[in-house]
Amino acid sequence: MPGFLARHRRWRMARAVGILAFAFSAAAGVTLAQAPPGGAAPADAAPAPTAAAAPATLAELALRADADEQLVARVEGEAAETDRSQELSTRLESISASVDAMIKAYPPRELRKMPVMRLESMARHWRFDRSRFEDWQAELKRVGGPLLEDAAALSKRRIDWEAQRQRIAGGELPAVMAGRVDGLIAALKQAEARLAVPLEKQIDLRQRGSELGARIRQGEGAVAQAIEEIDRRLLRIDTAPIWSARAAADAGAVNMAASLRQGLDVETRFAKEYGSSGNERPMVLHIVQVLLLPLVIWMSVRARRSAARAGADAVRPVYALSRPLSLWVLLAMIGVFVLEPDAPLLVHEAAMLIAMVPVLRLIPPEARRYLGAWPYAASALFLMMRLGFLISASLLLYRFYLIVLCLLGIAAMLWLLRRSSGAGDAQAKERWRWSAQLRVVAWCGVALFLVSLAANVVGNVSLAETLAGGVIDSGYLALMLYAAVGACAALLGWLFDRPSSAQQPSAPLPQLGLRLLMLGAGIGWLVYAMERFRIFRPVYGALSSVLAVKAEVGEISISLGDVLVFLVAVLISFWVARGIRALVHDEVLARLKVSRGVGNSVASLTYYGVLVVGLLVALSAAGFKVSQLTIVFGALGVGIGFGLQGVVANFVAGLVLMFERPIQPGDTVDVGGTSGTVGEIGLRATTIRTFDGADVVVPNSALVTNNLTNWTLRDASRRIEIHVGVAYGANPGQVSEILCTTASQTPGVASRPAPAALFMEFGHHALDFSVRAWTYDADNWLNIRSDLAMRIHRALGEAGIEIPYPQQDLHLRSVSEEAGAMLGARPVGPAA
Repeated sequence: MPGFLARHRRWRMARAVGILAFAFSAAAGVTLAQAPPGGAAPADAAPAPTAAAAPATLAELALRADADEQLVARVEGEAAETDRSQELSTRLESISASVDAMIKAYPPRELRKMPVMRLESMARHWRFDRSRFEDWQAELKRVGGPLLEDAAALSKRRIDWEAQRQRIAGGELPAVMAGRVDGLIAALKQAEARLAVPLEKQIDLRQRGSELGARIRQGEGAVAQAIEEIDRRLLRIDTAPIWSARAAADAGAVNMAASLRQGLDVETRFAKEYGSSGNERPMVLHIVQVLLLPLVIWMSVRARRSAARAGADAVRPVYALSRPLSLWVLLAMIGVFVLEPDAPLLVHEAAMLIAMVPVLRLIPPEARRYLGAWPYAASALFLMMRLGFLISASLLLYRFYLIVLCLLGIAAMLWLLRRSSGAGDAQAKERWRWSAQLRVVAWCGVALFLVSLAANVVGNVSLAETLAGGVIDSGYLALMLYAAVGACAALLGWLFDRPSSAQQPSAPLPQLGLRLLMLGAGIGWLVYAMERFRIFRPVYGALSSVLAVKAEVGEISISLGDVLVFLVAVLISFWVARGIRALVHDEVLARLKVSRGVGNSVASLTYYGVLVVGLLVALSAAGFKVSQLTIVFGALGVGIGFGLQGVVANFVAGLVLMFERPIQPGDTVDVGGTSGTVGEIGLRATTIRTFDGADVVVPNSALVTNNLTNWTLRDASRRIEIHVGVAYGANPGQVSEILCTTASQTPGVASRPAPAALFMEFGHHALDFSVRAWTYDADNWLNIRSDLAMRIHRALGEAGIEIPYPQQDLHLRSVSEEAGAMLGARPVGPAA
């Protein structure tokens, strides 16, 4: 028995030494991998404790001994804490059980016989397991990394102190240190032995994880190969023609039914595992869904009150918000696709079925009037397509079911097409014009249904199912997205624009949001339709190959994919910058009640700042490095120095205008012979709207360097001056009093400063007066001046004061007798 215990202790010691050697080599590998090229150590790194670099004095040895004793105490304390190996092992077993169940339920040789939708669901399941496995690996690395580092540090310190012990034995160091060195070596060995147990568990977990990772990769590869095989055989006959099929062909229906039940069990277990995996996206989805319900109810109540106050105008928002439960269900189901794109296929299918009733209820009345029965036909075909899985265990019965489904789809589309182009009343004609694009899509659907019907009859069931399912599913998803986008557009219009009719929102922010919604819906529908028609994978592969082509010029390497990423990132940057500018200008600053100049400057600078950051992000996303950007900006600087001086001058002038604010949007200005109202102030140029309705783009440098007249810089007041001449003989005091009284009684003329009438001079034919008055309505000063002039003319006429015509006195020194006789015969006066 003592011999056995001795051998057992030697075996455990050898195992601990092996584990520590592995830990030391792993830590050393990490250290070498992090070392700079050439093997040079960082300048601030402490030298490793080796025998060659051992302390030469007792003080240094004592300090090193104190530090190592603290290291031993810390390692022993951490080793005594709760070991997480059991938790990691439990998580690994859960992932392994899911993987083993998938492999057992669907062996690789049976995958090519399964429907493609089942394979796509399996692909999602494998991605989910791989994601969980990667998270487990990251957690294992985080937990086991410090253990490896501590084991490597202990091993290095023990080797160093063993070298010091040899130096003490050789007489190089005082023998007084021998006892402490022996104690340190024993403490280090004891700490290493304590770390051996958790390290052994870590190594075992790593080995099991490597095996599980290999199985996951194998399963993913098998499913991908099965999907590729199904895509390749879409144009090949995969079963007997329907006229030669017999009931014996369904002899294995019981086994297929069992396989169907097994598949449902696997899908249900996948959905439960996905929901309980602790993933953040399902949690975020549930939070959004819970918070969305009271928000929709509150908006519905507010919309009803607004509609009651506004009358029968706000039709569209009230209609969308008058069904809060349907709106909430639809938005919640749309959130499943947006926030959980990799959720189990069973969850997505359930979301589409749940959204069927809200989709039909939330179609706007005007669209319902033009669409007619199209939404109901699309929803009924989608429901029938989903119920087909109940009889998919019998291949022959399922083929007949597909034939019936295609015939119903063709009949429904032909009937709807005939009805939409029918009678000739105004409503039918308007429906025809409104649904011209839908008619083209409907005829394409009829053609695809016919091809699916023919493929099913001749024996290509894969192609028949793909075409029929693609038409039905893509049509229903289009209807679902149409209802969702319409409801969201109504919500945006009610929240930001508050339109009084069913028109599209006119404010910039709702318009931008509506465009983003339509773009996202269009892209989502296109990807889904390509997936259902089995063309997404080949198209994606071909595009990936084309976009991967690279061109290298010196240090710059660029590909078509980088160019595409750059263009998309720039487009997104412009959209985001416009959205933020509209949000800041229309929502934030408008509520703060700042001056229009400050609001415009802040919004414009925010726009350009976000745009610059977006462009830098776009360049980074396209693969440009900092050194490459330096070259580009250097070349751009040379171009600016030679050919873009005017652009830079306008840019600097734009910054001056935004910070100094000599003009603001809405000001009335005169510059360079152009008079009008200031529109948008940009970094390069400013738009001035003339009084004739023309938009004049003026460079910012012209506004800064030239004389600029701003009539409304500090206030909206403006002086009105009218020159009046009265006949000689009139009383100047009476005239001044009449002019001042008339100006004071004119609407729009300010009382302070009071109007004034000035006697200017003795004119050639009249006494010249000047009426000067002020108005605070600078935008309407011309109308006020015209009204004042008419009132002055009427007041002088009522007072009997004549406004003389221009006249000249002609003195004749000599005249002929005939002319004198003629002049004497003519009457003298204005009538002559």
